[in-house]
Amino acid sequence: MIRKIKQADKEKIEEILNRIPNFTKNEIDVAMELVSIAASNAEQDDYHIYVYEKGEKVLGYHCTGKRPLTDAVYDLYWIAADPDTEVKGVGKMLLEHAEKFVSEKKGRWILAETSSKEIYSRTRNFYLRNNYSIVAQINDFYSMGDNLIVFGKYLKQTEG
Repeated sequence: MIRKIKQADKEKIEEILNRIPNFTKNEIDVAMELVSIAASNAEQDDYHIYVYEKGEKVLGYHCTGKRPLTDAVYDLYWIAADPDTEVKGVGKMLLEHAEKFVSEKKGRWILAETSSKEIYSRTRNFYLRNNYSIVAQINDFYSMGDNLIVFGKYLKQTEG
């Protein structure tokens, strides 16, 4: 089941992030800042966080938000699945949920940023397998030799 974040999910999400070897402490701190904002203030509209839960155990989450100064572009700020789960396809289900969420908000694009480092090759392949394309790349963005890669998916708009 995928549901909106609750305050009690914060610790579980942090535990998941800490089990993912790609994430640095700084990255986890940034992710948890957004988690805290969303979990603490249900009225805010910048960060929409949903968790995948099975049997009352949180197995992953996504954080999506409308890109400022655009009319219908959304960022997939974070998506993470527990690397220790035996449930297959959690990431794909979360991604599909994020896309559905953006479509329901009349979003036209969903963008996801990642690194060009080799340790992120699985992440890049995940987006490619799910029909995302590279829409931008900035060389030496994060550091020398570590490029920013922006994946995007154009979401078809439905009438009505």
